[in-house]
Amino acid sequence: MTVFSAKEFDNHEDVLFFHDQKSGLKAIIAVHDTTLGPALGGTRMWDYKSEEEAIADVLRLSRGMTYKSSLAGVNLGGGKSVIIGNAHTDKTPELFEAFGRAVGQLGGTYIAAEDVGTTVPDLEIARRSTRHIAGITEGNSGDPSPATAWGVFHGLRAAVKLELNKSDLSGVKVAVQGLGNVGYGLCELLKEADAELIVTDLNKAAVEKAVQNLGATAVPLDAIYDQEVDVFAPCALGAILNDDTIRRLKARVIAGSANNQLAEDRHAKMLMENGILYAPDYAINAGGIIIISHEGPQFDREKAMQQVAGIYDTCLSIFERAKREKVTTAEIADKIALERLERVRNEKAELALAS
Repeated sequence: MTVFSAKEFDNHEDVLFFHDQKSGLKAIIAVHDTTLGPALGGTRMWDYKSEEEAIADVLRLSRGMTYKSSLAGVNLGGGKSVIIGNAHTDKTPELFEAFGRAVGQLGGTYIAAEDVGTTVPDLEIARRSTRHIAGITEGNSGDPSPATAWGVFHGLRAAVKLELNKSDLSGVKVAVQGLGNVGYGLCELLKEADAELIVTDLNKAAVEKAVQNLGATAVPLDAIYDQEVDVFAPCALGAILNDDTIRRLKARVIAGSANNQLAEDRHAKMLMENGILYAPDYAINAGGIIIISHEGPQFDREKAMQQVAGIYDTCLSIFERAKREKVTTAEIADKIALERLERVRNEKAELALAS
């Protein structure tokens, strides 16, 4: 088990391990960077094969949240938490109360929200033990999944506009991998825009729902990469864009909600060389963190969702700059995020000197 020598470690500020014997909680919380504010990030519950796999995931995801917040222009840092366990069989109120106590020990440095394997009701239970939970409070943003789907929809529109020179999505064929809250929500928006849907998911009930309610065509899990479509929308787990899958893709655009879609950084260049426009995941899936950043007594959902829709302009500017500079969209997204982080660090240093 390694942290400092892990390839995913990127000067993280905190990596904390929590165990509660009574509830069985085994959790890891990673705070990557708090330059912009307290670290906000979802809580993933997954039956990891090993502790090393869990560590790699939480390190990678927390770093991605730093970049996501920076690029989205919100004053939040990057963090993430993982709970090691089966989300279908291991959940108990006691486990999430213990998780809430773990989050509380950070004193607000980290704010938790829902993610893969956890739900808003789960985090409501954690809220009994700490106030540092977001995306659940009545009257505030609630479940951030609809906002994430709304942002992905607009980022996908920007990619279609640039790559296919098409101002609407009518007749655009989209292969959606993953029909969780965000993936299914994206499908609903695409259906309203008259796009054609091809879908897959481990959850057969979700697939059947998409077929019956949205007129989607279902395909086996692995076959999703081979579809003759315009857009491939990864909305499940990460690291699915690799040497094998990229060669199989027939889509001209990749635009989906999954985090860490690239198996390795070099795969961004491979996509570019193959003539595929890639919407950097943390740019296009920032809707959730944007709406949560609006939480408070004066929460205005309409105003928050308008900012989420601005992901269209964010993505379009990334695509156009990458084209001008002849580099990958991933490089440009990183560059913009790092530029803001460096600017804020310098401003803080100047203020510290002045005081």
